[in-house]
Amino acid sequence: MNIEEIREYCLSKKAVSECFPFDEVNLVFKVVDKMFALINLNNPDILILKCDPEYALELREKYLAIDGAFHFNKKYWNQIDLSRDVNDKLIYSLIDHSYDEVIKKFPRKKRSEYEG
Repeated sequence: MNIEEIREYCLSKKAVSECFPFDEVNLVFKVVDKMFALINLNNPDILILKCDPEYALELREKYLAIDGAFHFNKKYWNQIDLSRDVNDKLIYSLIDHSYDEVIKKFPRKKRSEYEG
């Protein structure tokens, strides 16, 4: 899977936007202004996604490609090395999981924005 396929998949989801809030190389995907994915354009083989803490640990034990995200709270954020032992089906699933993790924590106002 490449960066364009990831970008297209993320942008196909409801209420998703992309931006560069940190600098000009870290492309961030947000659902109603809450980040769920990040790709560094200088290192497009690394995808950073939000994850349930228990599932995050399980994934890190099972896959060499998945580790705690550098410069993020490792309890909630994984980095996935797309050049290693992860297939496209798993990547899509992890993007969906990250998106869902963000949505399920929306306060009432953000939830109504999302549903509206």
